[in-house]
Amino acid sequence: MKFKITDMYNWKPLQRGFFLLWSVFMTFQAPAQNADIDLLRNINENRNPANDRGMYFLTQTADPVAIATPIVLIGAGFLTKDPELKKNGFISAVSVFGTYSVGYILKKAVNRPRPYERYPFIQHYRIENDASFPSGSTAVAFSAATSLAMTFKKWYVIAPAYAWAAGVGYSRMHLGAHYPTDVLAGAVLGTGSVFVTRKLNNWINRPDRKKKVPSGKGL
Repeated sequence: MKFKITDMYNWKPLQRGFFLLWSVFMTFQAPAQNADIDLLRNINENRNPANDRGMYFLTQTADPVAIATPIVLIGAGFLTKDPELKKNGFISAVSVFGTYSVGYILKKAVNRPRPYERYPFIQHYRIENDASFPSGSTAVAFSAATSLAMTFKKWYVIAPAYAWAAGVGYSRMHLGAHYPTDVLAGAVLGTGSVFVTRKLNNWINRPDRKKKVPSGKGL
């Protein structure tokens, strides 16, 4: 049975989301192209080494912020008795967990060497112990930023959140730890995880699924 692109119109939103994400990941599995390494080399070699420590600190904020985001949202939801805020917090938690999980699987499956392992002219700040694709720090940063953006939907939340996430992605290239395509894939993964989780939540809680359980025997 042949797959036709028109078949996607009959898929559920969740299926389409996973297919599109996987298509992006499969595209990025190829070895680094000239444009990829050229852009990284331009960023890495023209950086100011005095900023390395600050860029590394920015990288290190990704995990704490990503983990703290759902905790704060859920806590604030309980304190203010706001069910919508609590729901967004739980969605954020599932999204972050999904981002970590899918990112780990992709790193193992693709097993792309770090750029400094393949190209000696790339100057790295520290030795990383895992594969390059995708950028995990970028992924969880964009997951947190997207959760905040979709929860509050105010420009003064959205702009700083995505500026921080983009900064984390840039820091990974500045430090020679990732190719640009690693960072882009991480951004797609982190952002996509929130949208997929929200679609899944809406599908689970859609009205036609909430059928009444018949009374009587058999329970």
